[in-house]
Amino acid sequence: MGGMGKLTKWFRPRPSVTVIRLEGVIGGTTRFGLPPLTDAGLAPLIEAAFRRGRPKAVALVVNSPGGSPAQSSLIAARIRRLADEKKIPVLAFCEDVAASGGYWLASAADEIWIDRSTIIGSIGVIHASFGLHDFITRHGVERRVHTAGENKSLLDPFRPERAEDVARLKRIQAEVHRNFIAHVRGRRGARLRGDDLFTGEIWVGEEAVANGIADGIGHLVPKMKERFGARVRFRLLQPRRPLLRRFGLPGTGDIVAELLARLEDRAHWSRFGIGGG
Repeated sequence: MGGMGKLTKWFRPRPSVTVIRLEGVIGGTTRFGLPPLTDAGLAPLIEAAFRRGRPKAVALVVNSPGGSPAQSSLIAARIRRLADEKKIPVLAFCEDVAASGGYWLASAADEIWIDRSTIIGSIGVIHASFGLHDFITRHGVERRVHTAGENKSLLDPFRPERAEDVARLKRIQAEVHRNFIAHVRGRRGARLRGDDLFTGEIWVGEEAVANGIADGIGHLVPKMKERFGARVRFRLLQPRRPLLRRFGLPGTGDIVAELLARLEDRAHWSRFGIGGG
């Protein structure tokens, strides 16, 4: 009977976990062969993760410094809708950074697991620009802008900052910040501990666990084996690359887009002391 039991065990279907990588700047330009981190770009992968096969769980591998609040919200909402519909648990595993919009995505999961060196949090909203009006004046450059609508050139960096523009921007930021806070409170609930969690602060490792921003220190493979057994298998969903890209032959437009994407990535990652690759 012992031998038959072992044989039956190995012929049983192996439990599976579907894995989706959410990496890069949310709403930013895509890199070679990868979908942009937008709801439309990720929709086929997210839908397949929950609808294909019978996974025991869906794992989100998050490595993002943030980006578009609207896209963060849309992607997280899609994940939650499918998780609730299919009754499939979602676990997030955060790598270098899960900050701002990256944390918005991570908190769509039922549990958040991080590395001891993961930078996480930054529950806030930021806008950055330059004031170039003095520069162009010194160099004899005349700025010409023609609009229909007095507020069409909101926060134009080539003219002096207007108090009413800043006030309008702050109202927009406050509304987005309230939405972000509501999402985090709704997902994390009583696990959150402390009064200063929504100031844009970031935490590392154990400190994030202590204040309820994350659930624990843990990595994808050992955590899933601990939960579903040593025979658990992982199904990584990733986009199919176009034919030329599979042979390493991007077009000129792709190269330009890649260079611009790298510059944009560096600006986002550098906020957390990490250079984009």
